[in-house]
Amino acid sequence: MSDLPKRRLLDQFGASPTFIAEGCRMQGDLETRGPLVLSGSLVGDGRVAGALSISVGARWHGNVHAKAGVIAGEVLGNVTIDEKLEIGATAVIRGSIAAKSLAIANGAVIDGDIAVTGTQPVVKFEEKRSA
Repeated sequence: MSDLPKRRLLDQFGASPTFIAEGCRMQGDLETRGPLVLSGSLVGDGRVAGALSISVGARWHGNVHAKAGVIAGEVLGNVTIDEKLEIGATAVIRGSIAAKSLAIANGAVIDGDIAVTGTQPVVKFEEKRSA
């Protein structure tokens, strides 16, 4: 199975991400050296040195900066991504977005400015996977 292509950012998480579980609530600024999976809620600003995954039902209230990201939950704050950002159909983002490349599923709610810093256009897609 390791020879299969990794088409989504979520497939590329690899080694031990920091995990904030469903039902867990954190308050305060967060900084990680690697990937982060948020399934609970976080209030505060964050800096993620690896990929960020915000699951369906998860909530981040604050600004976040990450290397790459997949957002399916809710963000109330600005999102800055150094590389690729994928926004799922269940995502709600109320704040500005800046990313090198951006893919947005039909159904996502974005209330804020969008800036694409790379040369590729925004990709719109129909969500086919549930996770």
